Amino acid sequence: MRHYFLKLSFLVLTACSISAYAEVMSKEAIPEKVMQHLNKKHPKATDITAETTKHFGQDVIEVRLKENGVSAMEIYRANGNYHVSGINIAADDLMFATSRENLKKVFPEYSIKEAFLIVNPNGVGEEFDVTLESGGKQWDVSIDKAGNVEKKEIN
Repeated sequence: MRHYFLKLSFLVLTACSISAYAEVMSKEAIPEKVMQHLNKKHPKATDITAETTKHFGQDVIEVRLKENGVSAMEIYRANGNYHVSGINIAADDLMFATSRENLKKVFPEYSIKEAFLIVNPNGVGEEFDVTLESGGKQWDVSIDKAGNVEKKEIN
C-alpha cells in the first residue's frame, strides 16, 4: 500500500511539473484582442512569437517581438487584457546577485544573449526571462523574484 501511494505521489508531482512549462502558440493562435493591442503599440513589429506561461503565479500570454531591430516583450492576461511590458536589460549586470549565483549553479559556463526584467504590476516583486547559451545549446530560463531558476527549456 505504501508503494502505491509513493508511486501515485510521484505521478502527481510529474504531471504538475510538466504543466508548469510554457506552451508555444502559433501566430494565428494569438487572441485577436492581443494582436490589436500589439498592432497599436508596435506598428512595425516583426518576428512575433507567443507562448502561454506563468508570471507571478498567473497564467499569461508572453509575446516577444522585434521593432526597428530592438527586442521587446509584452505580457497579457489569459483573457487577452494587457498586463505588463518586459524591460530589455543589459544582461546579468542588472540582475540580483542571488539570481546570478543560482544561474551559475545550473549553468556553470553561460553567455546571456537577451534578458528581460518583468516588474509585478500588482505589487512587490520582479522576475527575469533570460535567453542564454550554455554547452552549445540555447536555453530559455525564467528566474523568480527570490532569484531561483524556475524554468529552463532548450530553445
